[in-house]
Formats: sequence, structure tokens, C-alpha cells
Amino acid sequence: MAKILLIEDDVAFCKLLEKFLIKKSYDVMAAFSAAEAKSKIKSNEFDLVITDLRLPDSDGIALMSEIKLTHPNVPIILMTGYSDVSTAVKAIKNGATDYISKPFNPEEVLLVITNALQISNDKETNQIVTAPKIGKQSVKKPTGEFVKGISKASQKLAEYIQLVSPTNMSVLIIGESGTGKEVIAKSIHENSSRKNTNFIAVDCGSIPKELAASEFFGHIKGSFTGAIQDKIGFFEAANGGTIFLDEIGNLSYENQIQLLRALQERKIKPVGSNKEIDVDIRIITATNEDLREAVKNGDFREDLYHRINEFSIHSPSLVERNEDLMIFSDFFLEKSNQELNKNVIGFSSEVMTIFQNYRWPGNLRELQNCIKRATLLSQGDFIEKTALPMEFFQNEDKKTTDFSLFENEKETILEALNQTNNNKSEAAKLLKITRKTLYNKLNRYDIN
Repeated sequence: MAKILLIEDDVAFCKLLEKFLIKKSYDVMAAFSAAEAKSKIKSNEFDLVITDLRLPDSDGIALMSEIKLTHPNVPIILMTGYSDVSTAVKAIKNGATDYISKPFNPEEVLLVITNALQISNDKETNQIVTAPKIGKQSVKKPTGEFVKGISKASQKLAEYIQLVSPTNMSVLIIGESGTGKEVIAKSIHENSSRKNTNFIAVDCGSIPKELAASEFFGHIKGSFTGAIQDKIGFFEAANGGTIFLDEIGNLSYENQIQLLRALQERKIKPVGSNKEIDVDIRIITATNEDLREAVKNGDFREDLYHRINEFSIHSPSLVERNEDLMIFSDFFLEKSNQELNKNVIGFSSEVMTIFQNYRWPGNLRELQNCIKRATLLSQGDFIEKTALPMEFFQNEDKKTTDFSLFENEKETILEALNQTNNNKSEAAKLLKITRKTLYNKLNRYDIN
């Protein structure tokens, strides 16, 4: 199986092409910048490199020349949306095995790849000493639930997780419902010295206040009606590890006092028992409320707030990390394929546009549910518009004044440029597309 390094900063297009090539039995690793590509080249082994002409931190020809200096026999295919003859000639002169212009069809991609790999094999067969392949290791699929995005919000989140994980600081995760606060908490635990011990997650909103003490600290048999046997509470179960209290703002004032005492003394007393149990736990909490406002209103104890908030992390909404939308979409599609025993490659361009225009009030949870449902309904290789739930189209009807690239695309782009005084970055935001996508469309319609 040939190993391919795919370098492309248009995340949606990159993921679509990656899924297509994987389905065609290629082993693919994606990079979204020249720097990321160089890092992957150092630790992985590739038979072929496919790179875009324009990258955020370099250009494909410069990167290709750099690779060719140390790995002259590795074939490189250059992709570009700017299909002029001079660029093609320059690419070939600088060592490109082939050149392909966007938009291209799948059959063309497979033909170019097959030819490039064949040329490489012929060269190696005819030489006594062959140049080494790039890197040393084989490509590995990413594992785990935490997905590292490329947006500024995601980068800051990853930075904070890396900083706080090795410590024993109490962490408060603040964010809207559905933003993946428990996944963040698990990631902190898994990157800490407690990673080989228990991670106990508790939904505070689902515990009746009368039972909270028993749930948190356990009870002994006969301590109250219904206590037919001894029970270990969440704190004792998490001893030596991490306890995650989700939606902590839902705890009653009385339960807050009990929790504060346990955190201060690091001791718990099961209901009905006179014996105290020492506990060594790290506490991570989460809320979608403004706890500072709750403190001001007297609904949340100030001393507890400061106890749990030694370090706070903002869990960004999906709108805040719009650049990561297709990364998460691809992750949830792969997960859905595994759970449903399906083999859907990706999303149609129409669905990707709908995703980018939608506000995602349910955040990552809504995205995951939407993709799982669409994967189940899809019969072909790609998720189509017909597999999406009705709320997407109801939302569209309400936003008739919004910019849309479904119809009259060229006129819509011109109007967006006019309204932003030809500021392409602002026009891309108005059109809800990436700047790279806008540049491709400007070239397609010959807009200066």
C-alpha cells in the first residue's frame, strides 16, 4: 500500500481528497501547512507527496525543491487552482513528477498518482543505489476523542491543556452546552501523572439534592431507607485519580457546603458512618453558566468558586472554531462509519457549504448527531443534502438576507467585495468561506 503525504491548507478539500484516496487503498497523512509537512516528513515514511501550490507559510514549488534536495527519487505532484502553462513548466523544471489543476475529477487524480508511482518504481528498478524514502516510520491513524483544530481558539485550548495537565491544579471549564467539556477534562486527565488511575465523570444536574451526599461520598447499609447495602461514592471511586463534576452550578447550596468541606480537608465521611476516609483526587469542574454572576446573586458560594477555579479554560463554541468545522466533521464521519459499519467517503460540496453557513446552536454534540444520522441515511460515497435534518433548511429560509453561494455565485462574490471595499479577508468572512476558497473562486471567475 503506497503511503501519500497530502499537503493542502483548504481543510474541507483536503479531507475530501484524503477520504477518497483512503477508500482507493492508499495510506494517507494530511498536513495543512509547509511547517506541518516538514514535521511529518521527519518522523514518517512516504512513497509520494501531493502538495498545493499556495500554502499559508510557503509555496508548493519552494517546498518541493526543499524535499528534492534530500529525497530526489520521491515523486511529487503539484496541485493548483491557477492552471497556466508557465506555472506548470516551472513546476516540472523544479522537479515535479506531474502537475494537476483544480478543479479535477477523481479519475484524473488516480491516473496521475498511478503514473507518478510507476515512474518512481521504474527509476528504483534501474538504479543500483536508490534514494531513501522520506522518514523512518509508518503512518499511524490518530486515536482518542480530543481533536486538535487549527483555529486560534483551538490552538489556545490545546496550549492551556498542555500547560495545566501536569499540575494538580483544580480546573474550571466554561463553555456552552455541547462544546465537549468532558472531552477536555478527559484530555487533561490523560496528559497528567494520574492517567493510569480512574477518571470519574459526574453530571451534577441529574442528582437530586437529597441523594447528592450519598452519591458523592457513599453510604453504609441501613443509614437511610433504601440503603440495603454499603455503597462507594464518586469521591472514593476517584481516589488517586480525577473527578469531573459537570454543570456544577446545578448543585444546591447545601450540597455546595458538603463539597467544599471535602475539597478543603481532602477527607470524606460516608452517610451514616463515623469513619473518615482520606482521598487524593484532582477535581475538574464544568459549567455553561456565569458562576461569577451566581456568586453575586448568592446562588453559588464564593469560597467554593475560588476553590474549583485555580485555573479556568474556555471551551469554544463551534462558531468560534469555524476553521475546524471540516476537521470535526471528518472525525465524526470516521467515528460514525465505524459504529454503523458504513464506508462513506465524505461530504458533497453543497453539504459543506450548508455546514459552513449553519450556526450550530448545539455545537459539537449537534454536529456529531447530524453526521451520524446522515451517515446512516447515505447510500452512496458522499453525504448529500437530502440526508440532512429539516432544521438546516428552516434556518436557511429565515436568513433570506444572508449571502449565499448556491446561486449567482459570481455576482454574490462581487457584491461582497463591493461591500467590504475589496478587502478579501472581510469578504471571505461575509461569504462564510475561507480566504483560500475565495481566491480560488476569484481566479475561476477571472475577478481582479
